[in-house]
This record gives sequence, structure tokens and C-alpha cells, in this order.
Amino acid sequence: MSKLWGGRFTKHTNRLVEEYTASIGFDKTLAEEDVQGSLAHVTMLGKCGILPEEDVETIKEGLHAVLHKIERGELEYSVADEDIHMNIEKQLIDEVGSVGGKLHTGRSRNDQVATDMHLYLRKRVVEFVGLLQNLQESLLTQAKANLDTIVPGYTHLQRAQPILFAHHLLAYVSMFGRDIERLQDSYKRINVLPLGAGALAGTTFPIDRHFVAEQLHFDAVYENSLDAVSDRDFILEFLADASILMMHLSRLSEELVLWSSTEFRFVELDDAFCTGSSIMPQKKNPDVPELVRGKTGRVYGNLMGLLTVLKSLPLAYNKDMQEDKEGMFDTVATLQGALQLFGPMIATMKVNKERMREAVNKDFSNATDIADFLANKGLPFRQAHEVIGKTVLYCIQNDKYLLDLTLDEFKQFSPLFDDTIYQVLQPESVVNARNVYGGTASGQVSAAIERAEAKLASGRVWTEEYAERSK
Repeated sequence: MSKLWGGRFTKHTNRLVEEYTASIGFDKTLAEEDVQGSLAHVTMLGKCGILPEEDVETIKEGLHAVLHKIERGELEYSVADEDIHMNIEKQLIDEVGSVGGKLHTGRSRNDQVATDMHLYLRKRVVEFVGLLQNLQESLLTQAKANLDTIVPGYTHLQRAQPILFAHHLLAYVSMFGRDIERLQDSYKRINVLPLGAGALAGTTFPIDRHFVAEQLHFDAVYENSLDAVSDRDFILEFLADASILMMHLSRLSEELVLWSSTEFRFVELDDAFCTGSSIMPQKKNPDVPELVRGKTGRVYGNLMGLLTVLKSLPLAYNKDMQEDKEGMFDTVATLQGALQLFGPMIATMKVNKERMREAVNKDFSNATDIADFLANKGLPFRQAHEVIGKTVLYCIQNDKYLLDLTLDEFKQFSPLFDDTIYQVLQPESVVNARNVYGGTASGQVSAAIERAEAKLASGRVWTEEYAERSK
């Protein structure tokens, strides 16, 4: 039999079964991690006296040769060898002879594949934290450039109150900050070593799992061998974190699509991040944010797919769990593409300050400040609310805005009005009146930018440290 496990069988595997059950088409993504884990494993076998040092050195030389082929794109993968583990082991045996078959001593493909995914995912998590920090930096740069830019703030997609555009951008800095924290926290559960759990019950060989963990820079070792080979919580957690992150990117995408439309004209995306129409030469389409918005659904689907796969599985490993990888790889690719584009897209975005100011001057988003003005003069807020509602209705019926009204027109709604109302209604006054922590007043926004920059600088230290540890 050509199969490395073929001793028990009397027939060759049906070709259709080989094609259906093989995972090499996608798990070859784990090739480098598989070699990385194998190098640590065989080093441990030598340290514990399970394999002679001569065999260990031969196997390590063979693994490095296989790794060089992987890095150069020269390794040929075979469906007949099922998965990345068997493909690499077969290549190793071709390199060094039968001694390569000793590599699998004291381990199973069950703990091996789990180890590969832990190694793979911890690298991606650190990478995504770094890309999110780049995006935050782009948003902060735009925020600092727009500390004097006033834009309508919306609720229900109706103009609500004027805010600083910088304040709006900082909301996304906060969202992506929470995404960073979730990913950093997930690293603790990703960075746990399953290798040494064997198929499900451990191994009869006197291995040293903690030594392997030290070599691979894992912070801990799974306490229970059954849990080690059947746990996919760390992937689920990543997919959940990715879903929330994509939701945030999708919300920002929606606003970029709206803001860049002719109806809004608040921003213009750089030509490098837009596409044209095959028939309408005037078109400049915001395809990047539109596609990110669309791809959010596939990330949600990958999370729900794996939750569904795992919901009824008995312990320990089951072939169903092969379905844990494609969705994870797809989500990784989707996040990589989106985050690599979003930072530079935001950095090169042009902000139409004049258009934003024009929008603020032609709405009733300063109406709440009139109610506050009357409340400060002793009128109960609910009565003040009614007064301003009637004032706004009068403006609509007479094709005016609040700053267009004369003082006499104001006074017909309440004798408490005086000429200071005109200063109260200025957009700058409305914005700066919200001088509370987390508010849109320019001083508060400037302070928020400083806090965000300090937090970003501190976060970069984490990224550099863990990027080195996760190599």
C-alpha cells in the first residue's frame, strides 16, 4: 500500500473517496507551520532520548530541505497523500529515507493539525492588530487635519446635531480599538500548545510537552488531551472577532459610499481606490468600500458554518473538523485584503470642508440648542421643546432656517428670546457647547486625539513584541 497508514487495509482507496476526503487543496496553507511544529517535536524526541541524536539531526536537515522547497514554491502536493502532514512526511522520507518515518513518533495528526492552526492563527492575529493600528493612524491623521471641520451628525440618517468631522472619525478609532483589544485577548487562548495529546489520550513515549511549548513560544500547554485535539474555540473566537471587525469596516464603508455620492459630496476617494464604468465614462465608483461591505456577509457565514459543524460533535476528533480550515483561511484572506486597503484609502481621502459647512448651514440641527437656551432661562425643557418644534415648523412653511429669523419672529414663539440667540445658533457655538468628556467640543476632541495617539503608541509595542514571539 502507498498510504503511510495503509497496513490495515487490503484495497486501495477509491479515487472519489480520495478526492472527497483530501484536504491538501487548502491545508497546504499550513505548510510552514507544519514544518515549524515538526522541528520542535523532533528536537524534543532527541532531548528525551526517544530518538538517537543522529536520527534527529538527519530528520532536521530533511525538514529544512523541505521547508526551502516550500519557500521557493517547489513542493509538489499530492491528493493521494491526503493532507499537508502526510505530504510533508512523504517528502521528508523521499529526502532522508526511512528514518524520516520516525518523525511521527509520539504524536498524531490530530494534535499535529491543531498545533499547526494555533501557530498559523497567532501570526495572523498579530498581523491584523498591526493593520488595525495603521488604520487608526490614518483616521487620527485625518482627524487632526479636520479639527475645525463641522459636519452634520445623524440619527436615523436624519440630520440631528452638528459635530466636528474629527469627532466622527474618532468614533471609528474607538471601534477599531475594541477590535484590537479583542484580538489581543484572543491571543491568550490561541497561544496554548496541543502537541503531545496524541490522537486523544496522550502517548506512551516519555515526551516533554513543556519543552516543545518553550521552543515554539507557547505560553501554556493544554491540560486535557481530549480537549487539546477537539478544541476549536480559538478559531470560533477569531471568527467572532473578525465578524465584529468586518461589521465596523462595513459601517465605515457605508458612510464612505454615502459621503462620496453626488448627493453628499462630503469626501472624495483617491482614484487609486475607485473604478470606472464600462459604459458611463463619468462614473467614479467606490468599489473598495462597497466590496468590503459585501464581503462582511461571507465572514459572518464562516462563523455560523463552524458553529454548526461543531455543535453536535462527540469527543474527541472527528473528520467533520476538517471543515474548520477553509472558512478560517477565507476569513483571514478577507480581512487581509480589507485592512491592507483601508488604511491608505482613508489616508488619501480628500475632505470637502466647504460642502460640509454648507450642509450644516442649511438644516435645523441647531434646534436643540434653542431648547437648551430657553431651559436655561427657566422654561421647563418639555415646554421649550414644544416651542422650538413650532419654530421649526414656521421656518419650513416659510422656506427659512433658524438663523434667518428676525428677533421679532423668534419672540412670537417665546418672550424669553433675545439677540444672544444668534450666537447660540452658530455651528461653532453649537459644537463647543458640548464641552463634556467624550463630547464634540474642539477642546474635548483635541484631548481625545492625544489619548488615542498615546494608546496607539503603547499598542505598537505589543505588536512588535508579539510579532517576534510568533515567528
